[in-house]
Amino acid sequence: MILVSPSLLGCNYGKLTAEAKDVLHCGADMLHIDIMDGHFVPNLSFGPGLVGTLRKETDAFLDVHLMVSDPAFVAPLFVKEGADLITFHIESDCDVTQVLDYLDAQGVKAAISLKPGTPAQAVFPYLDRLYMVLVMTVEPGFGGQKFMSDMLPKIKELRTEIERRGLKTHIQVDGGVDADTAGSCVNAGADILVAGSYVFKQTDRSQAIDLLHSLG
Repeated sequence: MILVSPSLLGCNYGKLTAEAKDVLHCGADMLHIDIMDGHFVPNLSFGPGLVGTLRKETDAFLDVHLMVSDPAFVAPLFVKEGADLITFHIESDCDVTQVLDYLDAQGVKAAISLKPGTPAQAVFPYLDRLYMVLVMTVEPGFGGQKFMSDMLPKIKELRTEIERRGLKTHIQVDGGVDADTAGSCVNAGADILVAGSYVFKQTDRSQAIDLLHSLG
């Protein structure tokens, strides 16, 4: 089963809540919320208040991706506002086990993200504690970038290791995912697709989301 998580970076910010509700109505399984601190990546995006608003106004599964230098400090702000899943980068300045312990104690699902230059093996020690691994198929920081097909072997390596251990860990792919690239991601072993620009720019968003679902 393929899950679709539209990234709000791709929506019309002037009517963000309405855009979020629309893609949920069109069949999205969750909402991907990119949090950028201007330090870990060269861009700034949303704050905890957005997550709180979406929590109050929707029943969505809130998929929060922290692209921040200090996830140990930032994660509690988003947990407090109702995040269902917190993804943080293994390359960030944190004690990975400490962050995982905190999320586990809060009953919040945990995921670790890998930048393009980080090997799959970096996350192997933590796989049995993760709901998901996020493989970045662009350099994090901006939406609308071109998909990096050389990340497909990383997805395959992760899926092989997950299956070898008999785990149920999901693999999410984020960056340049659209009708042309999603199939390769799924074939490599991904089962959650982040699609921002692709979904939000479609006239028929239901059709776009259905297409991604159909790949599983």
